Amino acid sequence: MQTLLLVAELFIAIALIVFVLLQRSEGGGLGMGSSSSGGGMGGLFSPRGAADTLTRTTAVLAGLFFLTCIGLNLLALHGRDTRSILDSVPAAATPAKPAAPAVPLPTGPSVPKPQ
Repeated sequence: MQTLLLVAELFIAIALIVFVLLQRSEGGGLGMGSSSSGGGMGGLFSPRGAADTLTRTTAVLAGLFFLTCIGLNLLALHGRDTRSILDSVPAAATPAKPAAPAVPLPTGPSVPKPQ
């Protein structure tokens, strides 16, 4: 099941990239059609109709991409232990005292004593 979802997500991602690149940007980009194409403005493959179709297709592909991502996450969490770190009891209830240093620490400069 996980392999099937991964393959589906790969195809959806590639299709999503293609449909985003086909859309007409403000500067023209890789957009389909041009404003000089003949015909009325209400047709499916008129500049406006193609933009609407590409936008809808992109939205559907984005929704499918999110659904496959959620499905893959649910499959990954299926066999996982549901305990929380906060639910575990610490091993030692009392704080450990620090160990004594092996070498005595210097106390400071030594001052000669008067005789």
